[in-house]
Amino acid sequence: MPLTGIEIFKLLPRTNCGECGVPTCLAFAMSLAAGKAELSACPYLSEETKAKLVEASAPPIRPVTIGVGDRALKVGGETVMFRHEKRFENPPGFAILISDTMDESEVNARLNKLSQFQYERIGLTLHPDLIAIKDDSGDSSKFEALVNKVKQNSDYGIILMSSNPDILAAGLKACAEQKPLIYAATKENLEPVADLAKESSCPVAVKASSLEELAQLTTKLTEAGIKDIVLDSGSRTIRRAFEDQVFIRTAALIKKFRPLGFPTIVFPGEMTDDMMKEAVIASIFAAKYSGIIVLSDFQGESLFPLLVERLNIYTDPQRPLMTTEGIYEIGGPDENSPVLITTNFSLTYFIVSGEIETSRIPSYLLVMDTEGLSVMTAWAAGTFVSDNIAAFVKKCGIMDKVKHHKLIIPGYAAVESGGIEDELKDWEVLIGPREGAHIPAYLKTWKP
Repeated sequence: MPLTGIEIFKLLPRTNCGECGVPTCLAFAMSLAAGKAELSACPYLSEETKAKLVEASAPPIRPVTIGVGDRALKVGGETVMFRHEKRFENPPGFAILISDTMDESEVNARLNKLSQFQYERIGLTLHPDLIAIKDDSGDSSKFEALVNKVKQNSDYGIILMSSNPDILAAGLKACAEQKPLIYAATKENLEPVADLAKESSCPVAVKASSLEELAQLTTKLTEAGIKDIVLDSGSRTIRRAFEDQVFIRTAALIKKFRPLGFPTIVFPGEMTDDMMKEAVIASIFAAKYSGIIVLSDFQGESLFPLLVERLNIYTDPQRPLMTTEGIYEIGGPDENSPVLITTNFSLTYFIVSGEIETSRIPSYLLVMDTEGLSVMTAWAAGTFVSDNIAAFVKKCGIMDKVKHHKLIIPGYAAVESGGIEDELKDWEVLIGPREGAHIPAYLKTWKP
């Protein structure tokens, strides 16, 4: 497990020089333990101490990166069994499967789904992450051609899937610079696949028939100098695969068993022929505890719930889910449309924006950063108050969008209306409903 602040402190020079940006070595150690500082900030650490700290503080499940650039996917790096203990670090990646036996139209359709299934939610773009290219033909030239096509038409991370090292080599020839995941090394092909991973500096997946065999194979790979590994326990039933995921996580985190301290990959499509059941299985492994989930295909009605589930699970439970601050235009508003303001707690935003849509009155909704607090909580905390609200209205740009000077505030913040009018000299503050459900009826009475 990662070192505590006190354990890190014992390894520091304890000069309290302040050159790291904080006044004492103890404060620096606490920042390191919380992930809020970099080890390189201390100029007086010896290389030996740095190496010791890096090794000792490494997460029990090694982080592995697949792909490059903005689309790179980082999995692993987990430190807890349960989200409420701290947080889960790196969300699992969803991959779509493309086979080299599919016709061109099917390949194109699947590639199009990657750009089609992009969802905007609370200021974030939810999307799938990877393309798994599978060798079903046994023909290295067909496999390489498909890899080239995917590479030319997409910037998503790639998983190369074959049990034949020669076919994997052909795929790597086409896309090694994109750092794909090589799938998979087995006891039959371990040495040649390991050589491919070392030569290309790409992560490699290990597939075994049991957890014992899996640990043996990862041990051989790490002894050969290969560190970026993804685990496939080989189980293809829901119960067994689920048990394997929990066992691997427990072994790495609780037992500190390094041979299983890597992210995992699962294939729900190999556990059922029913697409909806596949989505349900995928939802199980999004929660416990897969790093990569390969789906046989993407369907909007099942992919979107999976992406939302992933977002919810991997949101830090110690920080509320927040909407991006700014002006939200609902229904195509114009210069005469009403202007409402609320906080950036995501649930508040969804309720208010949903009720404005229901009213069918085009409106501007100002979302103010209150560190994710609801209206009442933010008001009580002193963040959703008159001077802050007025300052936000002045800076957000809404004055350039409307010709009237009327601002609708939540009913729960009615006490702030006078202070806002004092700050915004020529604006009239209107008291809106306390409850979101009353917004449609209130907006029906709007007059600029």
